[in-house]
Amino acid sequence: MPEASQQLFNYLIVGGLVFALGTIGFIVRRNLIVMFLCAEMMLQGVSISLVGWGRYHDRLGGQMLVLFMIAVAACEAGVALALIVMLYQKSGKLDVTFWQGVREEGRAAFVDRNVPRELDREDHWPRLTPAGIEPTLDEEAPLHRSRV
Repeated sequence: MPEASQQLFNYLIVGGLVFALGTIGFIVRRNLIVMFLCAEMMLQGVSISLVGWGRYHDRLGGQMLVLFMIAVAACEAGVALALIVMLYQKSGKLDVTFWQGVREEGRAAFVDRNVPRELDREDHWPRLTPAGIEPTLDEEAPLHRSRV
């Protein structure tokens, strides 16, 4: 392979891997902040590919498009962070399932069958079976004895 096409191939591989990692993270995670960061990661994967195509054709079109993408991503970051703050103030959680209640009137709720239920604090910690005889506490005796 010639040098320029090998360099383009390397740019496209790295850009594709970054985009794929962002896509997998966006699909798998439920936390809004992590989903937001994964969407930004996908944009960076596209940016790397555009820079690679720009270098391959010896033009600045790809780099200029990336600058516009960065400007749009900065605006999108402000809007997304405002939505995240609003969601946290309303629910106290950053879970996407809270948005299930925000929909138009007359629309049926979507029920996600794969959402795990939240564990109670009491159910979370294992309990040990009692063993032996429980000692009786003498109310007048001190809890610890100091050595003299």
